[in-house]
Amino acid sequence: MRIGSWEQDRTTVTSTPCSDRCRDTWVTAHAPRGWSDEPASSLLEPTGCQSTVKTFRLLDSIRNGLWFVPVVCVVAGVALSLVTVALDRSTDFKLIPQSLTGGPDIAIAILSTVAASMVSLAALVLTITMVVVQLAMGQFSPRIVQTFLQDKPSQIAIGLFVATFAHAIVALREVDVEKGSVPGLAILVAFLLVLVSIVVLVLYVHHIGRSLRVASLMELVGEQTRKLLDEVYPDEGPEIEEGPEPTIAARKSGVVSHIEFAKLVELARRADCTLELVPALGEFVPAGAPLFLIHDEPSDLDEEAVTEEVVLGLERTLDQDVAYGLRMLVDIAERSLADSPFQDPTTAVQAIDRLHDCLRQLARRPFPDGKYRDDAGNVRLITPAMDWNGYVHLAFEEIRLAGAASPQVTRRLQAALEDLKTVALPDRRPVLESQLELLALSTREAVSDPHDVTMGLSADRLGFGVSADLAAFADDAESSEAPRS
Repeated sequence: MRIGSWEQDRTTVTSTPCSDRCRDTWVTAHAPRGWSDEPASSLLEPTGCQSTVKTFRLLDSIRNGLWFVPVVCVVAGVALSLVTVALDRSTDFKLIPQSLTGGPDIAIAILSTVAASMVSLAALVLTITMVVVQLAMGQFSPRIVQTFLQDKPSQIAIGLFVATFAHAIVALREVDVEKGSVPGLAILVAFLLVLVSIVVLVLYVHHIGRSLRVASLMELVGEQTRKLLDEVYPDEGPEIEEGPEPTIAARKSGVVSHIEFAKLVELARRADCTLELVPALGEFVPAGAPLFLIHDEPSDLDEEAVTEEVVLGLERTLDQDVAYGLRMLVDIAERSLADSPFQDPTTAVQAIDRLHDCLRQLARRPFPDGKYRDDAGNVRLITPAMDWNGYVHLAFEEIRLAGAASPQVTRRLQAALEDLKTVALPDRRPVLESQLELLALSTREAVSDPHDVTMGLSADRLGFGVSADLAAFADDAESSEAPRS
């Protein structure tokens, strides 16, 4: 090995963070003869390895811990109290008249109450945070704990409360009953901090309630992962080739939760083109995915204005998305039947009641075709649209599969489908008949006894109510078995 090459490699290893044992092993294996008698520690000196690791650990503790922001706020509260007290002293405690702050006894009572209440608020926020962490661990994943510990609004709320406590305690010692001196400015600042603390408490409760949503937790983890992707893989690669029709890409990811139809029609009319919305209302759109297809040859289409007329949120809403309401009712019914069809069938029946009501209101109403026209009658906007068949499948398909073994659920589904057939338009009845056939098939697969099958397929809006004529079930079961024998 050449000495010059050895020196260059030694410099490379020295500049790389590694353990002392790693460096000694490398030296022993690669040092030329002229260097072999020297100890490895004299050949390679650690240059910032330990300090780099310690710095990383400290920054990681600050970034992932709950303690740093509250500690900084405590220091800031003490400093604020010392500054205000110093200003009061410099004016011989006459900067703020006692007519505003009260005498020494009142000042002591005020500051003592502020200090005690801030301790209670800080304990409340910590308790709520721990409860939320436990709920999130049980419902979502135990690995979600770190996300809550990094939650800045929680850290700021705790920090503000302990800072107000520290300010009140330091200011309290400056109240002199014998001399009648009251730190007026410090008391006014305490009043202000209390008002801000009340506002922050309300905002914190609102924040923590929204943070418990599944969509919020997933978006929080997803956003952090996207930032890390940009750091680890900064090269975005070659651009995606354009298709046969020009598109407008989504500038961020999210769920299509609101569409301004009239404004999009107007923008398309000005550009003399037709816009086609690719995702349906309630559908998730990745960042950079096609949001609109542009038909015809647009003239000066404002693409940024077009994307602003489609709201991409964290989750679906009931603002315009009728299907989302049915989706939530189905989820409630499925959850009640998740572990067993006999776990909570009454909740499933109550969900089917609302689904039945909603579909009954839709049964005879016309459905839009998803085409929106300008005043001249030209189609300017095309959007995916739900139809009757889609709503029926959404309302009944999954509940039928989950509750086929529960007679309460199947009887209520049978009653709902039979009633909808009586009010639906003729061209909308085939899907209802198909659902009735599938319900019968699922019930026979889940229940083997003919008596139970007959009972499960008897329509009853209560699940088991005034129509529960068991004697009739027995007669029907016997008649259904007769041909087999």
